[in-house]
Amino acid sequence: MPLFAWSLCWCAALCVLPSVFADADDASLLGGWQDVWLFRLFLNVLGYATIIIPGYFLISYFRRINYLETGRGLCFPVIKTCVFGNESKTGLLDDASPAARNESESSSSAPQAVKLFFCAAGLQASYLTWGVLQERVMTRSYGATEVKGSGERFRDSQFLVFMNRILALTVSGLWCVLFKQPRHGAPMYKYSFASLSNILSSWCQYEALKYISFPTQVLAKASKVIPVMLMGKIVSRKSYEYWEYLTAVLISLGVSMFLLSSSTGKHPSTVTTFSGVVILGGYIVFDSFTSNWQDNLFKYKMSSVQMMFGVNLFSCLFTVGSLLEQGAFFDSLAFMMRHSEFAMHAVLLSVCSAFGQLFIFYTISQFGAAVFTIIMTLRQAIAILLSCFLYGHAVTLVGGLGVAVVFLALFLRIYARSRVKKSSNRAAQTPVQKV
Repeated sequence: MPLFAWSLCWCAALCVLPSVFADADDASLLGGWQDVWLFRLFLNVLGYATIIIPGYFLISYFRRINYLETGRGLCFPVIKTCVFGNESKTGLLDDASPAARNESESSSSAPQAVKLFFCAAGLQASYLTWGVLQERVMTRSYGATEVKGSGERFRDSQFLVFMNRILALTVSGLWCVLFKQPRHGAPMYKYSFASLSNILSSWCQYEALKYISFPTQVLAKASKVIPVMLMGKIVSRKSYEYWEYLTAVLISLGVSMFLLSSSTGKHPSTVTTFSGVVILGGYIVFDSFTSNWQDNLFKYKMSSVQMMFGVNLFSCLFTVGSLLEQGAFFDSLAFMMRHSEFAMHAVLLSVCSAFGQLFIFYTISQFGAAVFTIIMTLRQAIAILLSCFLYGHAVTLVGGLGVAVVFLALFLRIYARSRVKKSSNRAAQTPVQKV
């Protein structure tokens, strides 16, 4: 088994290393070894390891000495919450409970229409603004003038992840204080798994924009249903219907058409490089693990906002620790001081991310996952059009057809899922005649 593991690692390394040097000649993207994406990823993970490894040994120690029965003192409640939790699994607490949705559906149509418009507008405004700013921060220079020249780019994706997470932590913490939440039962350390994969997926998302276009990234996000299904089989032992496999194949076909027809034209950001594809693959894998791990965590009695708080708490701990160890935290703050425009963009980016998450929870609780998925699928289509308009990305006829195939498959998934759900509800409501 160890031999197989080492062979797997070597194969992964051989696949990834060529992509590291693929763009080494592009001076606009790489300024030295410190800007090579694999090297930066290694430093980030090394920083997380300095927190994770001591934490692992502490948790193992408290479990080994049976601290839950022998522990006393002021630290006991904190250690109990972090290592053991407050109660056993009590089943999924669904924010979007059928009773709540039935109650909302029974209300008059006018207030419901206003509420739906509010949710759709909030989601579109938050995430469209977030997408535009994300591309601006990662692909354009700051401080460019006729005197100073072309300006300088911000290169540290991890700092942007930290900015997003610290504001999301603040917002979710205030929400938990202001609004009543269920009694928390999960051991806090379990959030660290989803947190680690979440910050790695976010880092990949920002870093990929140095090598690929924003429309390519959006389509890659749309295609993440494929690894989500794979992770679902591996992590949660889920089974899927034939139409789910069919739409997954269509999505793969559409994304492939777009990627193969990508133009290598006017702007470097429109070039789909091998490095960008590898980083995008990392984003999809990490994000798929995050969603499946969070599904497992919801087996404890918790709300979505409590989940948001727990994951962002560890995300802030990991990212600020890694940034301080690398010395990148104060470098990024200095960049903010030099460029007030960047500071405004970074703060607005974080605000959109934090409030977008709250809109997600509220929309699902009021209208269910199907309506939310339709809104977000439309948002992805609008984001591609907006990016092409604002930043001049060229899309060929084959690429446009590929985009259409992807969104057709996504809407087919939504339609099929809603039909299956209605059939199951109808079957459940059919009375059984007693003999």
